[in-house]
Amino acid sequence: MTNLVFDCLDGRAERYAAAPTIMLQLQIAETTGERIHAIALRCQIRVDVQKRRYSEREAARLLELFGDTARWGDTLKPMHLTTVAIMVPEFSGSTIVDIPISFTYDFEVATAKYFHALDDGEIPLLLMFNGTVFRKTETGFAVEQIPWHKEASYRLPASVWREVMDLYFPNSGWIRINRDTLDALQRFKAERAMTSWDATMDALLAAGERAP
Repeated sequence: MTNLVFDCLDGRAERYAAAPTIMLQLQIAETTGERIHAIALRCQIRVDVQKRRYSEREAARLLELFGDTARWGDTLKPMHLTTVAIMVPEFSGSTIVDIPISFTYDFEVATAKYFHALDDGEIPLLLMFNGTVFRKTETGFAVEQIPWHKEASYRLPASVWREVMDLYFPNSGWIRINRDTLDALQRFKAERAMTSWDATMDALLAAGERAP
């Protein structure tokens, strides 16, 4: 029987991907001396939001997700981020592979709201593994399942998430709105000869602040 140990060593922004992507560098060690032919690996990643502290400004941005801080003892729960499947090639001893995580700036997605709310510090990630291990034997191949308790923790710097978003959406963000609302905004912008959507939003916010 094999025994696999997983460690997440690093996280970096991927500069040349089709969508915002962070690469997690994963080390896999086999501790019994068996040679691994391949691993069909699945990694479920969640954000352990309760395992870091938040500034007052961050807490204000997180109000929509978790409510008032007085309720955080009940509302701060782990958030599912993604599940990734990769093939790990043959190795003995240990090997290092990359796990690609695609991100979105869509504010309809809870994790995007959470990451956007962070000024600095680290994002506590938990990586939980399962999948199938293939190894050669004298008579062919042996197949084993990765136990469900195999996992690894990694504290991703919030600056890495900001870096990858700045690569794909420099100094900008995204919100999804109803098509009728978009048409109304476009009319408002055109009627006032505004040159940008930022100017349009600023005008609407200013009008809202002046309203009794």
